[in-house]
Formats: sequence, C-alpha cells, structure tokens
Amino acid sequence: VSAADWTSIEIPQDIRLVVADMDGTLLDEHSEIPQGFWPMLARLRSRGVEFVPASGRQYATLRAMFADKAAQVLDGGELSYIAENGNVVAIDGNIAEVHGVDTDVTRWTIDTVNASAAAGEYDMGLVLCGLRTAYVQRTDKPFLDEVGKYYAALEIVDDLHSVLEDVIASNGESDTMLKLAILDFDDAEAMAAEKLTPLKNDYQVVVSGKLWVDIMNATTNKKQGVEALQRVLGVTAAQTAVFGDYLNDLQMLSAGQWSFAMGNAHPALKQAAHFVAPSNADHGVLQVVDKLIA
Repeated sequence: VSAADWTSIEIPQDIRLVVADMDGTLLDEHSEIPQGFWPMLARLRSRGVEFVPASGRQYATLRAMFADKAAQVLDGGELSYIAENGNVVAIDGNIAEVHGVDTDVTRWTIDTVNASAAAGEYDMGLVLCGLRTAYVQRTDKPFLDEVGKYYAALEIVDDLHSVLEDVIASNGESDTMLKLAILDFDDAEAMAAEKLTPLKNDYQVVVSGKLWVDIMNATTNKKQGVEALQRVLGVTAAQTAVFGDYLNDLQMLSAGQWSFAMGNAHPALKQAAHFVAPSNADHGVLQVVDKLIA
C-alpha cells in the first residue's frame, strides 16, 4: 500500500489496542512526545482503547517519559509498556513478563566489545541492560549522552564482568540481565554483520537503530509483548493497530491487522506492513489514530 493510501482505509469498528514504537515512530524528529499525544490518549481512553508504548528503551526510561503526565490524563491510571524490545512487559503498573540472556553470551559480548574497542576497530561501547538498572564501563561524554537518552537508570562500573559475576553469585537476586545493547557511533548494522555473526544461530542480533544493536534471547521480541497484552485484555489482532519504523519492530507488525510502517521507516518495514503512515516528523501516529477512531 502506498503512503497516500492510508487516508482511504475503511475505518474499523472496534479498535481496542494501539501499540507504537517510540524513536522514529511516536516521538518527533527531536525525540520528543508530540503535544497532540496527550489529547489523543484521553480520547483513546474515553473510548476504551488501550495505548501502549513499545520500545527498545528501558522500562524506567519509559515510565519517566510518560507516567506522571499519563496519571493526570488517566485519572491516576497507569499505561502499560513493552520495554527492552519485549524483554519486559508491564501491564497497569505491574511487571507481567521478564525475559533475559544467559551468562555465556554476556561474557562473550563483553570480551568482544572490549577487544574491538581497544584495537580501534569500532567506536563502540556495551550496555548491560538489567531489570534493576543498566550498566556501562565506558565513561566519555558522547557515549554517556547517547546512552542516557534511553537508560534513565544507569550505573557506571569499573568492569562489566564484575556485574555479571555478582548476578551469578546472587543467583539472579542482584539483577536480571535482559539484553545486551551495543552502541556503535559509525555503522551498527555493518559492525553487527562483521563482529556478531557467531551469535546468530542461537541468539537474536537486532539492529534497533543506526547506532544500536541489541543481543537478546532467541525467542524474545516486541510481538511477544503485544500478544501478552492481547491475552490479558481479551483483544484480537483484528482489534489491534501497530506502528513501527525499524528492524526491531518487524515481528511486532504481524501481531496487528492494522499494521503501519512510518514514512521514514526501514524498507523492510514498509514491505511487511499493511499500510504506510506519514513520518514521525509529521506526527504520523497521531494522524492515523485520529482516523482509526474516527
């Protein structure tokens, strides 16, 4: 479907769930929530439609972005969230699902990133994404500024291996390793193809942005999070609208009959989606949702 055709879609009678990625999708070109989002959220809730942010961002980061204002709009209610690319699903303020990566891939990734960065092959650093907080050992300002956009709960440590050993020694009580996120300032997709190929048989290596690659459990993705919400809410795929722009949104599109790739989306998303929405800079999610709920 061409980008122009989204305006002529037949308005569905029973949309119950709207799920939207954040960066490049709901957020504008300045990575900010559009002003029109909050009135839209009120309209959705008044019609019994659940809105859910679905992001590679940390759960704490999503709550920091949305929770206070959402509580005002929703009369003290909470949004549900799909965080860390599906590794955390929170429904009405309660964490419903948590998935993680094992110690072997965590050790291998720490060593690989450290060696490659030390050799000057790539300008990159690793984030260990825990349920309690995220951990980094690289400390320069450009790295911390970029990481800080996505990880509101962040600890700087001397050695990421020591974090992992603490998790092992505590039998997971100190934290749970959800995923491994590599920030590469040059070209994350090219770096992943060269350095992370050994992982692809047993793990997901997901390019989640121009600078970011996520390493995750082989079976975890945002689609699982959407399906978990559908089960709890009693919502079908025919009642679900899904919006995304990048490769970490690919599986999620198949969870909703009303699937939209943004005008600025990766070509693979445009091939997989049923419709193409206006770009995030044009507040495409808001435009389409206004039409979907008439």
